[in-house]
Amino acid sequence: MQKTDSINIETTINSGQVFLWNKIGEQWVGIDGQDIMILRQKPYSLKSSGNIDNFLRRDDNLEKILKNISTDRTVRDAIKQSSGLRLIRQDPFQCYISFICSSNSSIQNIKSMLENLCRKFGVKKEFGKYQLHTFPRVETLANATMNELLDCRLGFRAKYVKEASLAVNSNKIDFKELRKLDYQTAIRSLKNILGIGNKVADCIALFSLDKLEAFPIDRWTQRILLKYYKDIFCDVSEKPLTEKKYEKLHDDIVKYFGPYAGYSQQFLFKMERDLNKKSWL
Repeated sequence: MQKTDSINIETTINSGQVFLWNKIGEQWVGIDGQDIMILRQKPYSLKSSGNIDNFLRRDDNLEKILKNISTDRTVRDAIKQSSGLRLIRQDPFQCYISFICSSNSSIQNIKSMLENLCRKFGVKKEFGKYQLHTFPRVETLANATMNELLDCRLGFRAKYVKEASLAVNSNKIDFKELRKLDYQTAIRSLKNILGIGNKVADCIALFSLDKLEAFPIDRWTQRILLKYYKDIFCDVSEKPLTEKKYEKLHDDIVKYFGPYAGYSQQFLFKMERDLNKKSWL
């Protein structure tokens, strides 16, 4: 069990895992599925309009995990730079749609698309002194028209969001079952859905389905591997990866970083984007 003062809320929210959050004064206010959440660092508090189940993964054995991944010097440096960064266990449907929308987009654009979806299809809810629109329910997005989705400025992603929502609504995708499956089987199931490739599947698996060996590989990750691990991953480049090359590289990454590779990736990703002064939320 993690101590609450070991979690850095701002570092965690601003690490590319979630998008529907805003800092208001000393608080972070966000949406997780049908719930509004309010997080505060000092004094630490987490308030929710519903029953949030371990959003900040306080059940993780952080001492064991950090000890395991700190055997790598670069990861150890990244942990020092982003002390208190934690993985998030977010609403799986919101996570699923969020990363489908992430294709060829920036963090700010992803946030804008998701906010448009919430305003158009979510339910207006009040919690504390805040009024926000919740994330759309599965059946609502499944029944949305293409024109309605395009009105949310999703562009080519509209058809992916529609098909993905239909898959969940028909139980072709069952998040509770996916959480029970091994990593490889869960990833294969996700990749059967239009608009979900290896990287998006890994993000969904890592941030909502408890697959801590998931290691999303994108252009940032490829640059990190080239910069710090070229002698270990000899075939890595900045070129787009074929499915077979992605799977081979992912296997090699897990062999090197171990069962908590997803934690290593998150620290490395946060460190490198911050070094390049890239904006977050």
